[in-house]
Amino acid sequence: MGGWTGKILRVDLTRRSVKVEPLNIAWARDFIGGRGLGARYLFAEMDPRVDALSPDNKLIFATGPLTGTNASCGARYMVVTKGALTGAITTSNSGGHWGPELKFAGYDMVIVEGKAPEPMYLWIYDDEVEIRSARHLWGRTTWETEDLIREESGVPDAVVASIGPAGERLVRFACIINDRHRAAGRSGVGAVMGSKNLKAIAVRGTRGVALAEPKAFLEATWTAKARMAKNPVTGSGFAKFGTLATMDPINEVGALPTFNHQQGQFEGVQQIGAGALKKSGRLLTNKACFACTIACGRVTKVTGGGVERYTIYTSRKNWRMAAEGPEYENAWSLGADCGIADQDAILMANYLCNELGMDPISMGVTVAAAMELYEKGVLTEEQCGIALRFGSGGALLKMVEDTGWRRGIGAELAEGAMRLTARFGHPELFMGVKGQEFPAYDPRGLQGMGLGYATSNRGACHLRAFTAGAEVFGKMDRTATDGKAELTKKLQDTGAGSYDASGLCSFVDSAIGPKDVVPMLAAATGLPYTVEEILKIGERIHNLERLFNLRAGFTAKDDTLPRRMLAEPTPSGPSAGMVNRLAEMLPRYYEIRGWDADGRPTPAKLADLGLA
Repeated sequence: MGGWTGKILRVDLTRRSVKVEPLNIAWARDFIGGRGLGARYLFAEMDPRVDALSPDNKLIFATGPLTGTNASCGARYMVVTKGALTGAITTSNSGGHWGPELKFAGYDMVIVEGKAPEPMYLWIYDDEVEIRSARHLWGRTTWETEDLIREESGVPDAVVASIGPAGERLVRFACIINDRHRAAGRSGVGAVMGSKNLKAIAVRGTRGVALAEPKAFLEATWTAKARMAKNPVTGSGFAKFGTLATMDPINEVGALPTFNHQQGQFEGVQQIGAGALKKSGRLLTNKACFACTIACGRVTKVTGGGVERYTIYTSRKNWRMAAEGPEYENAWSLGADCGIADQDAILMANYLCNELGMDPISMGVTVAAAMELYEKGVLTEEQCGIALRFGSGGALLKMVEDTGWRRGIGAELAEGAMRLTARFGHPELFMGVKGQEFPAYDPRGLQGMGLGYATSNRGACHLRAFTAGAEVFGKMDRTATDGKAELTKKLQDTGAGSYDASGLCSFVDSAIGPKDVVPMLAAATGLPYTVEEILKIGERIHNLERLFNLRAGFTAKDDTLPRRMLAEPTPSGPSAGMVNRLAEMLPRYYEIRGWDADGRPTPAKLADLGLA
């Protein structure tokens, strides 16, 4: 056997016990790893109806068989749990070096159960596993936590995944940060970790990843790398401009959500896009995760003027250091959606999100919702401690800081946009699905993205079915609904089986697909996977997640979009007059999924997938 280590680390924080157990190889064959295998364990071991923040919820860190290999972009791991933000199953993905390091230590997964009586962290050094006190780390930022654990352990190469003050305070969109800037970002996995009094998991591994057929594996990886090198996105585009290169074309078609999704274009886009960041001198270099040949990460700095203007709102250290970000999603959520065209404000807000441990997408959209509440006269300057107007960089930074520490109005924002808007009597201002805030694509201007948002098992997500690739950068009519159900299902199944389960970054999909991934998986594991089987595994994963959500209490009524997307046309620009026509796509989607009219997988479909 190769690819998998064959071992799982099970940690019971309540009993303060650790044990190693064998991987369920039958499940590994049928779900591969990462998102798929983690979901299979969660589904089997936990009642989906438990409260996400109770000790009964489980927190699973899962790698794939390609994680830690030299497969291009084989750096990913998944955090699988019931999300604190959504109450749905969530599988939050992160890169960097933590996932590979866990494999090098000899483990495919870590399953965390129960709740520690006081703050603790988990130390893993190959076979040495300890649950250690984290009292001295509680209240520290993620950056401070990483540095302190390395210093006190005497192991400078240890890789740390930790929560910040936001996770400790159960901010519902708190994330888990590793390598200082890589995040398992969405759905509140950091709040689940905080609810268990688990501050961090530090890992150092000294073993490699065994391969069943090394020669065949190298041949397959080099073939895939050659395709990626020739591709304009993976070969040069993201390396040169990062994901920020997406902003201009999305704005041009009128699908860049602005002012809490009231509009589809942002006048200040040229001040916050990829070109502006590079020309301003704030972009220092690019950066890659483990085994990555793309290097889409951005290393940036705030200028002196920005430091002088905004330090008053953050009360933090010297901001003239280099840090990472923003990605496209972060620049949009903290920028355009809040009407902010100030690079320094966006950079500092992004850095703060990483330090405090919060998802910048949910943070920005929640601030945008609060700004709309303020401008409608629902929230006041007295309540917010500042004039919370669209376009105010100072207001943004104050809200980010206050949210991470749950201070003042920040305690309300910490609950996420759905609960915030409901709390103040305007639930219609929540822009998201299943409790999770929208990413950076207006579904009125991109019909397929609306269907993808509505049917994503973890709440609104662009990565589960990135139809914008075909609707903006491909040949598919973005205004049409025909074929969008088929495209959405295909992308959901392909992403789940080929990338999220294997341990590859989804960004490789611009250049390689299942036919390229299958030879790597087969050579790594020694199993005769086929393209058809990988796609079926992806379908199996999606349906299993659906079953979890149905048991958790979700229904077809949750496969919807906000009224603004369905009944309030985009007011101007290339998408003027458009709404999302979800009702035209959803029945067809259910049909090709093999689900009934209520969105439930039929017995025949479950039997076909081996889930009956």
